[in-house]
Amino acid sequence: MKIIRFAFLVSTLLASAAPATFAQSPAYNQITNLVYAEVHGTGLLLDVFTPKEKPNGLAIVDVVSGSYYSDRNKIRDHTTAQLYRIFCSHGYTVFAIRPGSKTRYTGAEMETHVKLGIRYVKQHAVDYHINPNRLGITGASAGGHLATLAAVTQEDGQPDAKNALLTFDTKITAAGIFFPPTDLLDWNGKPANVAIIGDLLFLGGVKAHSEEEIKESARLLSPALLVKGTPIPFLLIHGDADPLVPLQQSKKMIEALKAAGGSAELIVKAGGGHPWLTLPEEVEVMAKWFDKQLVETNAAAEKK
Repeated sequence: MKIIRFAFLVSTLLASAAPATFAQSPAYNQITNLVYAEVHGTGLLLDVFTPKEKPNGLAIVDVVSGSYYSDRNKIRDHTTAQLYRIFCSHGYTVFAIRPGSKTRYTGAEMETHVKLGIRYVKQHAVDYHINPNRLGITGASAGGHLATLAAVTQEDGQPDAKNALLTFDTKITAAGIFFPPTDLLDWNGKPANVAIIGDLLFLGGVKAHSEEEIKESARLLSPALLVKGTPIPFLLIHGDADPLVPLQQSKKMIEALKAAGGSAELIVKAGGGHPWLTLPEEVEVMAKWFDKQLVETNAAAEKK
């Protein structure tokens, strides 16, 4: 395959999980390190952020991953971006899902873990007093990539599954995403660098795989190439000075969504990198967008 350099923010190694604990802020209560699924005998973890005032009965799934690592540092990054404060201030319960890291899982496996997280949220909707049929999903960079994948490849529940989680579907109502990779076969006109993304495609890299296998694996991790049916509404926010994920990736996703008849909007942050210092301003914009997609639509549905 042709090569173009492709990288994400440097991250620390996967941290050891601590027992679930409770934390507080002026806007939310936080439960940390809940096990939402078990894979190969290992627990997958999430945090739950519940609003202290005026909950709206709706939830956002936040896919927490940077450079395809999913340690607690990523939770701190999203906290610094004020994502949990802002979303909870709008009344949302936020489930911060950690889908695992590329040192142990492929991109396809991490996508499956995101869907297990969505199923967990629906399974426990009564416990958290949320509507399981009106969920939003968000994420940034690698997390945005996995969130977008899950949003365009939604799955039905399996009524006869032995695993109770699998009886729930993975359907999402709206997706608001920051600077995601969306097409690994067209990275500014060339395929992404397999030396960089190899571990995402296959555990141990691509050495034992043919060019056809590599291309097919990359295609299946490219949400811009997987849009089918009428997609859910999307909002993408991307900086025009992003040195790691080119703006072209969000533009391709918007084109694919619109071509399929979906509602898709791209906000370009002038001078925005990966990320940028004023990101909380765009988080507020996204929260208001979710209000239109989830809160207003939910209220209209309840009146019928």
